[in-house]
Amino acid sequence: MKFRLIHAEKDHHKVSLLARVLGVSRQGYYAWAARQRRGPSTRARRDAELTERIRRHHQASDEIYGAPRIHADLRELDGVRVGRKRVARLMRVAGLAGVSRRKGARTTVTDPRARSASDLVGRDFCAEEPNRIWTADITYVPTWQGFVYLAVVLDVFSRRIVGWAMAEHMRTELVTDALAMALHQRHPEAGVIHHSDKGGQYTSFAFGQRCEQAGVRPSTGRTGTCFDNAITESFFASLECELIDRRTFRTRSEAERALFSYIEGFYNPRRRHSANGQLSPAEIRTPTRAQERPRP
Repeated sequence: MKFRLIHAEKDHHKVSLLARVLGVSRQGYYAWAARQRRGPSTRARRDAELTERIRRHHQASDEIYGAPRIHADLRELDGVRVGRKRVARLMRVAGLAGVSRRKGARTTVTDPRARSASDLVGRDFCAEEPNRIWTADITYVPTWQGFVYLAVVLDVFSRRIVGWAMAEHMRTELVTDALAMALHQRHPEAGVIHHSDKGGQYTSFAFGQRCEQAGVRPSTGRTGTCFDNAITESFFASLECELIDRRTFRTRSEAERALFSYIEGFYNPRRRHSANGQLSPAEIRTPTRAQERPRP
């Protein structure tokens, strides 16, 4: 700031006098002036270019991505090799940040009269190929007209949402519709595990009958233990902080359109997933890719 003042007044006063009054050295001013003539340093220009790339990728993700996924975008889409810490620093300076998650309300209501299936997964959320383990759960989206409930079926192999259904209620048909979509899209061999919590929808006779007809093996974790269904809980946490908490929905139809766009337009085809080595669910196609992924 002092050097700028000297620069502005040097046509009216001697530099040596201005430097003495302001308590700086004359040599320091001339060194500063030389740097100004040279313009920004190579690193500063590189930082400005990187910041612009980071800003574009951040906007392309609807301002969802933080430094790890932006770093992956730069590497894979732009071919730019840069450290993750540098990306984080440039995002911080530019005021760019990913989104963070909320605390949710309870959607699991157990039926004490129902007989639940055993836990066939045991928190081992790994699969060597598609259609071996599916996980499922229900969440809600508030609107001015009331809640929209969303049931999903997720393939553990790729973290892809292979089935989903939306309704104004949480009755059993909500989860059977999501299962029906997964069956229609995937045509799995008999024996695929369908893992959920002990919510009354998943322990109902109707749902069990549908699983038996399709050759699906139902599995349930313990009540009130989110870690027993951590994969689906993680998807809902992403959905909530990346979509639900950032929007106000006036109608149920508006919420349903946004959910469809998020699942089929962003999450499945494009969203980078840390458990997939920062690949999207759609990019995980073969057992070879599965072997390359780190275990969660």
